[in-house]
Formats: sequence, structure tokens, C-alpha cells
Amino acid sequence: MPYLKAAAVFVLAVSLTACGFQLRGSQAATALPESWQRFNLVTGNPNSEFSREVEARFAANGIVWVERNEADYLLRLGPERFSQRNLSLNAQARAAEFELTMRSTFSVTSARGDEVMTDTEASVIRQMENDPRNVVGKAEEVRILQAEMRTELAQQILRRIGFYAASTQ
Repeated sequence: MPYLKAAAVFVLAVSLTACGFQLRGSQAATALPESWQRFNLVTGNPNSEFSREVEARFAANGIVWVERNEADYLLRLGPERFSQRNLSLNAQARAAEFELTMRSTFSVTSARGDEVMTDTEASVIRQMENDPRNVVGKAEEVRILQAEMRTELAQQILRRIGFYAASTQ
């Protein structure tokens, strides 16, 4: 009987991986070439949640944050811009659906000051349903979605830099 349970778990695990299923956040790391491993972050607000998220995502992928005079590249990060707009209205003329958008611009310059990647805009768009009777719950949902979007935006910036770095090698 224990063999049957182990076999069932094994078959289930193989089936899930065969169909392409993977846990959220377990994407393959974006590997940057060794010459792209030392960055300095230039931002107007280094203590913002977005700046901290970018630093964490890059560090998790092998990037070392160093002082400006030791960096191979400088990542110039614009502020995160969040907007929310109504997509549809319900019978009472209240918002039934929202579109949430988070954007930021970034650029990369070399240590010598040469512009490597010009100003590039990254954006993440999400849609959410609204229940006008549950204002507190929806405000919390927006806050959670903002945090997820911030993470996705940081990962998108990392991927774009990674693709550019790989194309120059």
C-alpha cells in the first residue's frame, strides 16, 4: 500500500512538470554575463519600495551593488508611476472593473558615461473587479496587487537588461 501512494505522488509530480506547471516565482534566473555583474543604482528615491525591490531582484540573480566608482554599469531608475482607471460601470454607475497600470523608465550607462541602453519604459497592467460594497477589502486588494506589480516590473527590467547584455556578447 505505501508503494501505491508513492507511485501516485510520483506520477502526479511527473504529470505536473510535463505540462509546464511551475510554482509562482520559480522562473529560471536571468543570468547576466560576468562583465555585467557590478551595478550602481542611480535613483531619486533610493529608499522607495520600488528601488528596494529592484535591488533585491537583481541581487537574487547575482548582481552585486557597488559604489559608483567601482561599478561597471549604472542603472538609472525613474520613479514608479501607478495609475488606476475604470474599465466598466455597473447598473448603479459605479466602477465594476478597474485597470491598474504601473510604469517606470530606466536606462543603463557604462562606468565611462557611455549610454548603453537609452531611456526605456517598462510597464505592467492588471485588471480587477470592484465591489463597491467592500471598499476596505478592495483597497487591500489594490495594495497587494501593487506589490505584485512592483515585483513584476523589477523582473521585467532585469530581463530586458539581461537580453540586451546577452545580445552584445
